[in-house]
Amino acid sequence: MVVTGICQPMDPATSTAPIQNDCETESSSVWGWWPSWRPTSMSLLKTAESKILACIHSDLWARFVTLPNQDRIWTLTLTNKAVRKHAEQASKTPLVMVHGFGGGVGLWIRNLDALCRSRPVYAFDLLGFGRSSRPPFPSDAAKAEEQFVNSIEQWRQSVGLENMILLGHSLGGYLATSYAIQYPSRVSHLILVDPWGFPERPQTQTEGGQSQGTEVVKRPALPRWVKAVAAVVSLFNPLAVIRAAGPWGPGLVNRFRPDFKRKFEDLFDDDTMTQYIYHCNAQPPSGEVGFRAMSESLGWAKRPMLHRVHLLPPSMPLTMLYGEWSWVDNSSGDTVVQIRDQAHTRVKLINKASHHVYADQPEEFNRVVENICNSVN
Repeated sequence: MVVTGICQPMDPATSTAPIQNDCETESSSVWGWWPSWRPTSMSLLKTAESKILACIHSDLWARFVTLPNQDRIWTLTLTNKAVRKHAEQASKTPLVMVHGFGGGVGLWIRNLDALCRSRPVYAFDLLGFGRSSRPPFPSDAAKAEEQFVNSIEQWRQSVGLENMILLGHSLGGYLATSYAIQYPSRVSHLILVDPWGFPERPQTQTEGGQSQGTEVVKRPALPRWVKAVAAVVSLFNPLAVIRAAGPWGPGLVNRFRPDFKRKFEDLFDDDTMTQYIYHCNAQPPSGEVGFRAMSESLGWAKRPMLHRVHLLPPSMPLTMLYGEWSWVDNSSGDTVVQIRDQAHTRVKLINKASHHVYADQPEEFNRVVENICNSVN
């Protein structure tokens, strides 16, 4: 059943002053002529996101966190109204959620209320994505990855978190792993949800048809939107087609990602979620430039995380969640178990879920993540 009118406009009291005067306008130099062609702006992204966040029932603090280099990270902090004044919740290790490529904090809308019942939850737009700052990224894979990871650590310092349960989806899972390798003392438990960038790119076949690689693992075919992105990634920034489509961009997102509308149809009976995705990705490219530097043809990581996952402390708890129907190769999880201490590494398959596990099966996802958090404290 489609439920309409469930999410009301945000109460100004749920957001704080820092979201005012936040320089939401387009640059007047290089990109000044784009608004007449692309029906987007940071203001429209803010409006689409506000409609999504109006569904939240918990206490919400939404603001920009300014880093030492003056980059700003758009951040949500959620606490349970019923227990926020109790010392119990304050003593719980916070959960920090990192979205994937082309995403933003709005995609966690099915999870935030449930997961903040017993502890604070933080969600932020990665540097270069969503409403966060969009600085230049280097073309070198290692340097681009380091810029992402440094921004996460500077964000942690600015927010004042001593340690956290770190959850990352897709690209966010890759970056969360890299962060945990570099700052292990800050991560109480690492949760990777359908993480991107773990396996090596398979070897190509010879003229005789014999594979030069290892055993091929069968998995679902890549969805159309992944193939469409892959087709342009080697020549352009991955989401260039959305910007180049101009006024047809929103329709293009609806055509290639109709699943986003379906995943949230009980919350919104219109194009709220696809509009949000469009406005997140029709802005001047930044984070996707970093992703392009880190990836090669068809989206394989230039620096596969399986080569480095052994650098995680053996005692660090790690849980990897995969969607049963996802295009991401879940055999990487089994490989990680073999590489690491099996006593501290778990792999779980979420039934009837695709890549966006948290939206496909939110109740099961929330239950699993809440149990993991409760195992910490």
